[in-house]
Amino acid sequence: MTVPPLSESTEMYLKAMAELGIRDVAISRLAERLSVTNVSANEMMRRLADLGLVTHTPYKGVSLTKRGREAATNVIRRQRLWECFLYDQLRIEWARVYELACALEHATAPEVTEALAEYLHHPQTCPRGNPIPDENGVMVPLKGRRLTEMKAGEQATILAVDATATDVLKYLQDRDLLPGNDIILMEAAPLQGPLTLCVEGREVVLGLSAAGFVIVRS
Repeated sequence: MTVPPLSESTEMYLKAMAELGIRDVAISRLAERLSVTNVSANEMMRRLADLGLVTHTPYKGVSLTKRGREAATNVIRRQRLWECFLYDQLRIEWARVYELACALEHATAPEVTEALAEYLHHPQTCPRGNPIPDENGVMVPLKGRRLTEMKAGEQATILAVDATATDVLKYLQDRDLLPGNDIILMEAAPLQGPLTLCVEGREVVLGLSAAGFVIVRS
């Protein structure tokens, strides 16, 4: 997968769009994800549209073009491979590897990316459980559902966590809400109230916002 060099800020926007869903992403959500103003996000979208990386549909949002998707998955591959290296090889704390990998992804040449993949024996997922695109940009989608979609009394296994903010990841880590752990939804409070979970035998109360980052499979 050959993608021409892009600026760090451009790569961050493209990656954030891919993480949010690729198509019809609201610019306000993108701005929130990247902690920038709506004005800055709108200006960047105009630049990316001029480069042929995104399309903008009024009242719907922005979508990645084929070229934009290729660039985005290229960044995601680098970033998630670095997550694996930091967590598996350097034993960096789970909650911190996303942030640290983000600092490395922009300075990684293609030959380094593929050497890293080879060294790690071509992992399929990152430590957060999210799929790693292959060298051709193909990324197998997760087959799971949000924790917020579970019903009281259901059991499931955590498949992935798609949060990116270190404080959120730390919050989930401290409550053992990690890929591979088993959970039972004991109670869902009415009126958008919190969820009461049994996580690996431990009772955990979790707000809906945080629960929305957790993907499970039955």
